[in-house]
Amino acid sequence: MTDLICVGAIAGAYGVRGELRVKSYCAVPEDIETYTPLWSEDGSRKFALAILRPIKNGFAARIPEVATKEDADALRGTRLYAERAQLPGLPDDEFYHADLIGLQVYDTGGVMLGRVKTVQNHGADDLLELQLAGTSATTFLPFTKRAVPTVDLAAGRIVADPPEGTLPDPDN
Repeated sequence: MTDLICVGAIAGAYGVRGELRVKSYCAVPEDIETYTPLWSEDGSRKFALAILRPIKNGFAARIPEVATKEDADALRGTRLYAERAQLPGLPDDEFYHADLIGLQVYDTGGVMLGRVKTVQNHGADDLLELQLAGTSATTFLPFTKRAVPTVDLAAGRIVADPPEGTLPDPDN
């Protein structure tokens, strides 16, 4: 399993009958069920997920192999992956987070700023966490058309025009 995209995670047990609390990372949260079977990160486990009902911050769901609260709790923190071929294609200006992680980021003058370490979303626009070149420091870059005018997946690079104050001042 090489081309998997994270679509959700198991947050633990929901009740005492083996139901799971599942968080969906899909644009349409209910779509997580349509990508079944879902896989563990290493591709060693397959899950036939069925959504039972919406609950606060996700869904109550069932997986046939999970019969008890203890079984469900044992899966807490398991990230759920779908095969890329199952997922819809995206418009030209949208990207799966997995495709952005690891890309090199350059400023508009061609100077390498760093690499995308993670993609975060805390309710507004996505944020690219950059591992700055030549240092262990990271910074966040808004993933907007203005701050990131070019994403070239084929070349493995992003061209960014960071807002003032985003990057550390090299003179300090």
